[in-house]
Amino acid sequence: MAVEHGGLRRELGAFDVCMLTLNSVLGSAIFFAVAIVPRTVPDPVAMLLLWALGGMVTLAGIVTYAELGTMYPHAGGQYHYLKEAYGPLWGFLFGWTSFWVIQTGAIAYLAVAVADMSVALLTPGATDAAAFRLSFGSQWRWEVSWSNVLAGALIALITAVNYVGLRAGTRVQNAVAVVKIASLLAFIVCGLSVDPVRPDYLAAGAPSPFWQSMDFQAMATAVGAAMIGLLWCFDGWYQPLFCSGEIRDPARNLVRGMAVGVVAVAVLYVLVNVVYLRALSPIDMGQAPRVGEAAAAALFGQDGARWMAVAIAVSILGCLASCILTGARAYLPMAQDGLFFKSLAKVHPVHHTPGACLLAQALWAIALSLTGTYETLGTYVIFAVFVFHTATGVAVFVLRRTQPTRPRAYRAWAYPWTPLLFIVTSLAFVASTLWERPIESLLGLGLVLLGVPAYRWWCHRRAAGTAADVVPVASAAARAEP
Repeated sequence: MAVEHGGLRRELGAFDVCMLTLNSVLGSAIFFAVAIVPRTVPDPVAMLLLWALGGMVTLAGIVTYAELGTMYPHAGGQYHYLKEAYGPLWGFLFGWTSFWVIQTGAIAYLAVAVADMSVALLTPGATDAAAFRLSFGSQWRWEVSWSNVLAGALIALITAVNYVGLRAGTRVQNAVAVVKIASLLAFIVCGLSVDPVRPDYLAAGAPSPFWQSMDFQAMATAVGAAMIGLLWCFDGWYQPLFCSGEIRDPARNLVRGMAVGVVAVAVLYVLVNVVYLRALSPIDMGQAPRVGEAAAAALFGQDGARWMAVAIAVSILGCLASCILTGARAYLPMAQDGLFFKSLAKVHPVHHTPGACLLAQALWAIALSLTGTYETLGTYVIFAVFVFHTATGVAVFVLRRTQPTRPRAYRAWAYPWTPLLFIVTSLAFVASTLWERPIESLLGLGLVLLGVPAYRWWCHRRAAGTAADVVPVASAAARAEP
């Protein structure tokens, strides 16, 4: 068994990477957030074309990241790319934000979503009761529901599975991914087999076709807004890169696994939207809070809606499992560089997993799930996520200039156009988010910049630790002199 430096084992193949990609992207978005597209582009044909385009743009991101991933096939992904291109501060800011907000916030959100769906399925019609309450005076009260408790238990359970071995964690997420894909395929086949509620489902949802009812500027604005939401639905495809240090032959398996995974996701998005359009008009899709359940109810009745709710819970559970597995690898190299808690730098000597990172990630994610702050933090940090995407895309050009002789097992296909396409779309996301949500975007940027003084503190601590390690040796040598 190949062992990566630091004790991690290369045990993941192309299939594992493909399932990680599928699980990371296909969470709740395919059932809920797909409503973003018809809200601004209420035309069925245009909607389906946009989903296909979103898959192609995401493939451009994979091509871009794959060159970097094969240059630095180590645990941590973007941490290494940003550090090598711009210096250790940029890598630290990514790792810092990932630990406190991006990864742990996503884990908390997904765990609570699974818990909410489970409670609703087990106790239909009942309200989620409070497990306990704490009050401090008349102005402040903290209430934790049973859904929050269940969310914490899910995080702890999946973390425990991943703690005892990479293969154990991979088997769980692979199994859930297979069930998720089977559920979606069953929905697609059944949805295409029954008579459509809307026989004109490929006709325009507006009184006149979308591209005829608007001028060019209005249409471009609407398509741009739809693409921003659509790319958010594809987000998460880069998660397997955090596990680069545990992928066998990353030059081959990393690229193939991620590319096949994203192509499969794009196909599923298109086909699921075809089924949705057989049940609901684009206007109704845009207004439905839960598009998947609404479409299933229209096509198959209330029993179909209940089965869809089960499929949604399974889908989100798979995304949760993959985020817990991959997220812990994002902080490990930062700690090993002496820029984070020293205790997190250790790889378990028996299980060969970043056990300390897994435990720290679980504790903070559980805290976020109990306090409910993950929703606010998630709104803030989406701006920062795409700032890091943009910087990573530019890193391909920077490193080709500054490190031209470094081995590149894979070079970005159609360079420089594919990285440029990814950079431009990421910048468009950043600009749109800043325009539409300036306060949240600036607060998200503030969360990132809080890492600057933290970086200075850890650099000082590392320097002090290095000096402390050197002085006793010199003193001992001096004492040994006659």
